Amino acid sequence: MVRVSLGGAASSSMASTLKAYSIPLVLLAAAIFLQLFVIPNSFPLSHYDVLGIKRYSTVEEVAEAYEKFSSKWNSGTEVPETIDFLKIRYAFELLTDPLWKRDYDIFGIDEQIDVFENVKKQFSGVSFSGINLPLLSAASSDPGDHVFNVITSNDFHSVLEKTEPLLIQIYSFGSNSCRQFSNDWKRIATFLEGVANIGMVELGDARLAAYLAEKKTTGQPFFRNGLPSLVAFPPGCRTSDCLVRYEGELSIDAVTDWFATAILTLPRIPYYSKESLGQAFLAKSSPWKVKVIVFSRTGQRATPFLRQAAKNYWAHASFAFVLWQEEDSSFWWNTLEVESAPAIVFLKDPGVKPVVHHGFFNNSWFVNIMEQNKQQELPQLRSITSMELGCDARGYSRAGYDTMTWYCVILAGRQSLELNKMRETMRRVQEILSNTGELNGADKQQPSEPSAIALKDKRLTFTWLDGEAQKQYCFFYIHSEDSYDTCGPRRDVADVPQLFIVRYKRNATVDDLKVERRPKGIWNPFQEEDVDPASQLVARYNGSSEIPEIIKWISQIIKDGDSRDLPLFRTKTPQLVPEDGDPIWSKGAQSILSTSKGLKYRIKSIISGMYDRLGDPRIGPMLLLGSLMSFASIWLKRSQATHQSQLDQPGQPSNMDEDKKTRRKRKTTVSSQDRPTSITDMEPKDAYQAPLSDSDSD
Repeated sequence: MVRVSLGGAASSSMASTLKAYSIPLVLLAAAIFLQLFVIPNSFPLSHYDVLGIKRYSTVEEVAEAYEKFSSKWNSGTEVPETIDFLKIRYAFELLTDPLWKRDYDIFGIDEQIDVFENVKKQFSGVSFSGINLPLLSAASSDPGDHVFNVITSNDFHSVLEKTEPLLIQIYSFGSNSCRQFSNDWKRIATFLEGVANIGMVELGDARLAAYLAEKKTTGQPFFRNGLPSLVAFPPGCRTSDCLVRYEGELSIDAVTDWFATAILTLPRIPYYSKESLGQAFLAKSSPWKVKVIVFSRTGQRATPFLRQAAKNYWAHASFAFVLWQEEDSSFWWNTLEVESAPAIVFLKDPGVKPVVHHGFFNNSWFVNIMEQNKQQELPQLRSITSMELGCDARGYSRAGYDTMTWYCVILAGRQSLELNKMRETMRRVQEILSNTGELNGADKQQPSEPSAIALKDKRLTFTWLDGEAQKQYCFFYIHSEDSYDTCGPRRDVADVPQLFIVRYKRNATVDDLKVERRPKGIWNPFQEEDVDPASQLVARYNGSSEIPEIIKWISQIIKDGDSRDLPLFRTKTPQLVPEDGDPIWSKGAQSILSTSKGLKYRIKSIISGMYDRLGDPRIGPMLLLGSLMSFASIWLKRSQATHQSQLDQPGQPSNMDEDKKTRRKRKTTVSSQDRPTSITDMEPKDAYQAPLSDSDSD
């Protein structure tokens, strides 16, 4: 029983000791693992070590070292293994090429290593004399026409000062990968034209290339994924601290999509099939927006300038892509009159024939065509279009600031079939008046002459208003018993669109006096009148929906408004309610960095950083030092604890207690010998007791 008890106590003591020293043991094991396995893999033998020469030796020294090996092989004094011959020959060919040697020495680039691996498999087991030489095909140093917009250290800062974002390709004249990527790079530059600046940096400009490269723990610049390497400077970024590196596939579609999404924060334009286009796009898009449908034969993502247009015109248009397939050609022809791809279709008001453009297009052409078709044929009166249409008492007409009187014909109503029919009627009215304005002088005696001339002079605008979304604005102009049939939420089945015209007039004298009374450079809101600067007169149409009757009524209103001295009536018009919220991409350039460096990007950066740190040769010695310090600290604490427990055992007085007692006794004896005689030790002979008195006066 005693032996079992002693064995159990020994096992418990061993487990306790291992637990106490667990941290230094783990640190020691990590240090040994790093030094024996990780560090050797992180610092393999260089090609200079294979040749047996010092690092950064000259080309002549490399050739001389190879000649020594070659002479031994040719003389037969030494027969190399195939793998050894391949390593030596590969190192010789790499280090005797000036461009390859430069890239390897400065940036550690060895993009031919895959060729070496293939050759090693191909000639496995074959004598070195049967290996075809040379192993590597030298790249041409002639840049040809694949190099353009080269950036150097001298002009780099001036390029960064531009407001547009910057995409840079770091390349080398000696890189076959860069040469293969050159055609794709041209296409990428074409797609980014107008939305970003493009540049190229050659590794020969070592200072600038090192500035754009990543840094190892040893300080050596390197490119993690080799060459070509792409880096982007978002708008407002002026240093390498905020640049973003591309780490994806080197394809046209992947690079342009990354740059447009991560750097420019442009919206993606999704693809739809013929089955999903109606329900997922047309039905869900805002009714006041023009629908832009792009047909693509390749299925490639939208180019950046298309996505930039989608961002710029988001308030006016919705965008969609469709992949063209020959089996669906008849469907698209019957539906949208599209013959083939590529093509662009603009869908406007209900019942209006789509506008179709076939063929390829560039940035400038597309911007022009978008500007022409951004509005519906009968534009909607909205918060963002009121000033542009000239239907705002705070602004001016479409004719300019010098025009004092202008008109706006507004069709108001809730979204319904009745409203769509009336919109079609007003589009016909607008079309007729537009054509009438081009008549010759003999035809100008028609009743439509005043309205046609006003439309041609941009003093007349036709528009429609969503009476449900803009109910306050609608009630302001249509204030009658039946206004609820037109404005506000639908109460019953009745939907009655109503037509009215507003005459706006500015008083030039009043505007000039207001400017004179206001101190220059000072604006006081309490001195401003709480009314709109332009007066308004409103006339409602109560006639039939016949087009000639409507034209006659509009012309008479304009004729009276221009010729008669009508009173000026100024008031405060309700504000139009914005129909659209701010889109995701409207946050501005400030969000670019946070978008590109989101959670996924940061996690990946942390993992890459940890991997790089493992290759630091200083980590192993630091872990070993930490292990030793931790071991010493734990041993010291355990030793002190063991000594203290021995002192605290009962029945065994310690030497310290005996010393304390001896010192206390010696101190007591000395103090008794040196103490003077007290007056209480003996009574003097002449001592007596003094009598006490009860009176204070005594």
